[in-house]
This record gives sequence, C-alpha cells and structure tokens, in this order.
Amino acid sequence: MKTIPVVGTTPASMPGVDHYLRPGTLQLGALPPLSLYVHLPWCLRKCPYCDFNSHENKGELPETKYLDALCADLEASLPLIWGRRVVSVFIGGGTPSLFSPAGIDRLLADIRARVPLEPGAEITLEANPGTFERERFKAFRAAGVTRLSIGVQSFDDRALQRLGRVHDAAQARAAIAEAREAFDTFNIDLMYALPGQTLAQLGKELDEALSFQPPHLSIYHLTIEPNTVFALQPPVLPDDDLASDMLDLIAQRTAAAGLQRYEVSAFARPGHRCAHNLNYWQFGDYLGIGAGAHGKLSFPHRVLRQVRWREPAAYMQHALAGQAVSNANEVARRDLPFEYMLGALRLKEGFELQRYAERTGLPLSTVLATLEQARQRGLIEGASEVDGSSDHVQPTARGFDFLSDLQSMFLPPAGKS
Repeated sequence: MKTIPVVGTTPASMPGVDHYLRPGTLQLGALPPLSLYVHLPWCLRKCPYCDFNSHENKGELPETKYLDALCADLEASLPLIWGRRVVSVFIGGGTPSLFSPAGIDRLLADIRARVPLEPGAEITLEANPGTFERERFKAFRAAGVTRLSIGVQSFDDRALQRLGRVHDAAQARAAIAEAREAFDTFNIDLMYALPGQTLAQLGKELDEALSFQPPHLSIYHLTIEPNTVFALQPPVLPDDDLASDMLDLIAQRTAAAGLQRYEVSAFARPGHRCAHNLNYWQFGDYLGIGAGAHGKLSFPHRVLRQVRWREPAAYMQHALAGQAVSNANEVARRDLPFEYMLGALRLKEGFELQRYAERTGLPLSTVLATLEQARQRGLIEGASEVDGSSDHVQPTARGFDFLSDLQSMFLPPAGKS
C-alpha cells in the first residue's frame, strides 16, 4: 500500500491495516468509521446546570427553515466526506423531540439522499419525558429513528425541580414505558451527586431506573460548569468521598442487573452499546451539522476539526449561504496522542495498540514511555515498555477512579512544538 509524507499533522485510519508505519507516514485508502451528528438547539427551558448550546424556544419553532439550513450545511460538506459511508446518526440538542415527527422524517430523508448509510446504521434521537414529546415516540420510530435517549435525570420530583427540569417523575416513568413499546433499544440518562442527595436516595433512584430493565443506562456526575446558573449560584453538592461511594453503588447495582459498564458513564446489556459514542471514544470521524456542532474529519495528511456558528439565527443565515463553518483548524501532531487517549481511556476494555497507530498515523514510540509510566503507577495494564508487544491497553480500577490524571499524562510538554 502506498504511503505519503505527513506534513504537520496525521489522520486516523481504519482497523485492519498494517500498523508498522514509518514515522511521519500514513497509509492511503484507510480512514476511520464516519458518524453524523445533527444538532437541534432548542429546548423548553434552559436547565441551570447545562452548558450545552441550547436555547429556550420563545414562540414558534422555525422548523422548516432550520431543516433547510441543515440540508444546505450537509450539501456543502459533501466534498469532505465523498464516497464514505455513515455508520451512525445522532440527533442531539437541546431537545430534538420538540421537532415534529414529519420534520425528523424529512431530516432523515435529506440525509439518506445525500450520504450512504451503512445497512442497519444506528440512528439515535434525544428526547425529554414531557407528555408532548412522549406522544411522538412511535412516530419517531416510524420516521426511521432506531434508538431513543431519554433525559430522565431523576425520579425524585424535588430533585427534578432543583435541576430545573420541565417534567416530573410520573412523566419520566410514562416516557420509559412508551419507549419500551416503540423501540428495541433505548437509553435512560440519570444524574447522581445531586444537591443534598444521600446514598440511600441514589439507591432508590437506581432501583427505579433498573426496574424498567433498560437496554442502556448513562449515569453522569453533576458538575458545576462555567457560564451556567449553578456557577453563579452554586448548590451544595455531595463531597468527593460520598460521590465516590455513589459511583461504587452504581457499579454494583448495574452489574447485578446485568448491565455491563463499558465506558466511564455508560452501562449496557449485550448488543445495546451505543455505536455512535463508541466511534467518538475510538477516535473515529464525525461530521457535525447544526448550530454550534463540532466535527472531526481525517485525511491522509491531516486531522481537521470544525465548529459551526453557535447562535441559531446566525447559523441558519450562514448555512443557507453555504458558510455554516465558523472555525476550522488542523489538529497539531503533538496533540494527537492526548486527543486519542482522551476517548480511548474512557473505555473499560481499553484499546489495541495497533488501533492507536492506525487512527493517528503515529508510531507506537510516541506513547510507549508514557504508557509504561501509567502502568507503573497502577493506572493501566497491558503496556510494554520495550516494544509494545502487549497489543492491548486498558485502565485499571484505579485508572478509572483517576481518569483525568491518567488522560493528562498524554498532554504534550509545555513549549514543545
């Protein structure tokens, strides 16, 4: 297979190709899997903890114009992904379930008319448990959505009020019941370490969530993010020791219920892992369209990151004019090890060393010394300090507990070019 010199940055490539690359080269004809992310930015009310690009809907939703803009955005992006198949589609927000089933049907038809989807491609839609959205679940399934992700967050009405959620616990239960009827696979989002939450209260939340036998469960630690209401008026959250005990409880209860923890925050039954998120974590490619959407695309000589215009009105204006991208930059070669490890070390099963070489185009020598340091500190297992002959690396239980410290070991040294 031909190789070309790498100039400045290197791209990713697909599994299965020879990973014994000469330093600074990347093999042609092998790119990572490609996913599509679609951002629908409106919600009924902005939650006080949320730092996502979401905007309260005030008045009539500009559904048709926004779908026109998404279509124009995708068409303008086609030269960057020409000939590549899309393995998954994720429609996130905001609250995408505010869009009508007819609108989602049109969106998916527009996508299929412009890019080839892999047979059986996973198509996820984020939804809130409100009655209005719940009544649309079966229609979303008929439109082509294959997987629903429900933002429950809590089954406690007082906790939901503190979190600024617009639904109550009864609506959450009804939404899950509806999702079970309409979808073969669905996800429940749950949060822990909530203001004033005790270990016993979390246990009750877990019992309720697991009673529905969800195929997939995502559980997130509530954190205070900059530029949010909680950052200005921070609530009292459980301390680190209690939060750690909560995570231990989550791991125990989910395992007992038959859910495997395959990523830091994700638990699934066999056959129900989220393919879209796995592609992120494995340093796959993704085209992001929609207001504020991010994307990462690989080429034989570079990795390109893009950002769309953030404010919905500005996005629609620029996208319809063929200028949806507000910022684009190449990932520097020195940053590739950290960017790869940022996702790969979130996976409980870790990654193959071969995949690191394939997806970054870098020789294994760029990370072997750091992997050995991490192994000696008890944060990973499976790395060899000599030649990388151990072909698999995964975080230990300690590495999972100190994941940020583990990931940061792969940051480029300050001042290194």
